[in-house]
Amino acid sequence: MPLDILIAEDEPSILESLDFIFRRAGWSIQSVTDGEAALSAARRLRPRVLVLDVMLPKRTGFEVLKQIRADAVTRDLPVLILTAKGQAQDRRTAEELGADSFVTKPYANMDVVREVRRLLGEQLAQ
Repeated sequence: MPLDILIAEDEPSILESLDFIFRRAGWSIQSVTDGEAALSAARRLRPRVLVLDVMLPKRTGFEVLKQIRADAVTRDLPVLILTAKGQAQDRRTAEELGADSFVTKPYANMDVVREVRRLLGEQLAQ
């Protein structure tokens, strides 16, 4: 069965929260806690969506995103940037590097689920 969502997040409480809301929505989840692991897992697991924090150990989310877009295997992977760095420059950088969506922490669970549903091409529940 294909993996729905790969989460790259190093903050345990946020990772636990994302894991909970995504599983409750019915998706299969794997998680990693640093940028190197995110790149490796994206290639190996071929998730349907990557939820990527910007501030990660080893490689930043922006570095990971740049590598993902440069790799033929992962180039088309939908990426949702999830970050506390919500300044306009960060959003611009994410867009320039090819992010498909951008959500700022703190976030509403419903907003994150809505964006993942959109990236997965699923119909939104009314």
